[in-house]
Amino acid sequence: MLETVLKNASFNFSSFNLYVQDESRFGLFTRNGKSLTAKGVKPICTYQNVFKSTYIFGAFSPYNGDSLVMELPYCNGDNFQIFLNELSKKNPQEFKVVVLDNGAFHKGKSLAIPDNIALLFLPPYSPELNPAELVWLNMKRKTTNLIFKTIEELKIEIDKIVETLITRDFNY
Repeated sequence: MLETVLKNASFNFSSFNLYVQDESRFGLFTRNGKSLTAKGVKPICTYQNVFKSTYIFGAFSPYNGDSLVMELPYCNGDNFQIFLNELSKKNPQEFKVVVLDNGAFHKGKSLAIPDNIALLFLPPYSPELNPAELVWLNMKRKTTNLIFKTIEELKIEIDKIVETLITRDFNY
């Protein structure tokens, strides 16, 4: 499949790169996780049952550590198009092969794939094959058992987590 993608690409690019892409929902609903307590003591965790959320789109290169992470209000084709356009602008002379899942909006008919991007789809129902899932797992662990009163507070925390992710090597 990759050979087909590269054969169809025009070769007027200065470099090639591979990205893994995914999106994840982050919200005010509390993610409860493990807590350390004395033996026989049931942990007491604060909990919030609020269903406001935002979506984080991300593309990560396992080769050179390049990444693009964007917070967008919805997980749909229009926002995926915005994400692809921004990814295309990042190193525009680089041809990007983006590995992603089979989300319906990833294959929308109105989607305009930029010239310097090729999409390579994973087999259906196999999120475990996408290393980007590990980035989300890491980010969600850092927000486990935390309460955010507003979506803006959550976004500030996500920005801090993303900043630490992109300033150091990824630990897949």
